[in-house]
Amino acid sequence: ARICEAEGYYQFVFSMKASNPQVMVQAYRLLAARMLAGATRYVYPLHVGVTEAGDGQDGRIKSAMGIGTLLADGLGDTIRVSLTEPPEVEMPVARIIRDHFIASPKTVAHPPLEDLGLPFDPYAFNRRATRAVLNLGGEQLPRVIADFSADHVTVESLAAVGHTYWPEPDKWAMAETGVDFVYAGPREVPFMLPTGVKALYDAELWSVLPDADRAHAYPVFASLADYAHAERTSEVMNLVVVGSPAVLTTEANLALLKADSTLVLVLEGVGPYPMLVWRNALAALINHGIACPVVLRLRVEPATHVPEESADHCYQLAAASDLGLPLVDGLVDGLWLTSASGTSKRLANDTAFGLLQAARLRTTKTEYISCPSCGRTLFDLQETTALIRARTEHLKGVKIGIMGCIVNGPGEMADADYGYVGAGPGIISLWKGKTQVKAKVPTAQAVDELIALIRDDGRWVEVG
Repeated sequence: ARICEAEGYYQFVFSMKASNPQVMVQAYRLLAARMLAGATRYVYPLHVGVTEAGDGQDGRIKSAMGIGTLLADGLGDTIRVSLTEPPEVEMPVARIIRDHFIASPKTVAHPPLEDLGLPFDPYAFNRRATRAVLNLGGEQLPRVIADFSADHVTVESLAAVGHTYWPEPDKWAMAETGVDFVYAGPREVPFMLPTGVKALYDAELWSVLPDADRAHAYPVFASLADYAHAERTSEVMNLVVVGSPAVLTTEANLALLKADSTLVLVLEGVGPYPMLVWRNALAALINHGIACPVVLRLRVEPATHVPEESADHCYQLAAASDLGLPLVDGLVDGLWLTSASGTSKRLANDTAFGLLQAARLRTTKTEYISCPSCGRTLFDLQETTALIRARTEHLKGVKIGIMGCIVNGPGEMADADYGYVGAGPGIISLWKGKTQVKAKVPTAQAVDELIALIRDDGRWVEVG
């Protein structure tokens, strides 16, 4: 920028590229801060996007998380969605993310973060320090709560949230995306839940359960006032819902939150921009030295006026746009997506785990960094990505870059463990991290060679 300015040229836009939403958000924030501090003569426009985001659910969630976080910060003048899909599907996704923030007039009253004091580093990731309450907070992975308050919990319905019962061996099978808690609300679960899954009940029901049942379940209180005046509370964990952050400012409530080692706060997503309300509430907690774990509860309404086949993607884009900021900033100990009418439990569960994976907070599957269509692409990206995914999608935690050409590939897949890069017509190069380890591999052999590379590193797992 300084070179351009020295030559009297100012007509340019900045674009920072990264496939990791955390890195992308931190880079743009730092760039904006440097410009605002006078590192450049002018504050130049920002072109924002998560590059090489991949395809399907993962590509959309990563894109909305990164772009949505920056738009919530007030950063971004143009946006780009990068999907390994036909190029015509990218623009509708970009419009949905944009419209979530600016299509209709919205106002939100919240103090500038500077007034609260910024208690965390916006340019580097660190989890908010919390005390452990049961398996929430502390060094634990963020937890996921499935919402069954609107209907009955059945053995069959738990399959949608990652827990499948097999009658013949009389055992539960848990998927990587198996929920940690089941909120049953006002109705008791009529059977023993799978090992490791905890039941949550409305405090009124929990308080009248037999002692034996109460010992394996935990209450959810509708407010701090209800909790403070309750005759019976859990000695282990009590979840308390907070709808308005204003209740976190009273001396009595602050003292309660600081002293009670069993409390878990459930912050409701309220208003048009819940991410800003959450951030300010969490900043206040940090500044007051309150270390209780925090679960974010968000009701995502079903999308309207969209084709039926796009409704699930719209749901995920809205959730990622609202939850991206607190996730990227490490402020979250748990997610609770409420199931609005018409929204499947499976969709809510897949979205919650997809958000945690995109934020690098909880890994449950393979991650793919794959480029969109471009004029330099040297093979069919969609076909190749589908082929590699079919053979490697069981490798939890492995990051694989699938790049269409050698020009941008190595830089844009720098975050990947392994890379599959088009080096010429019918020729692939294979990478390990930032180092090319095999060159001029014929396309017909390249996927097998990639798997052999993963196997040599001891990271291959046989299916079944």
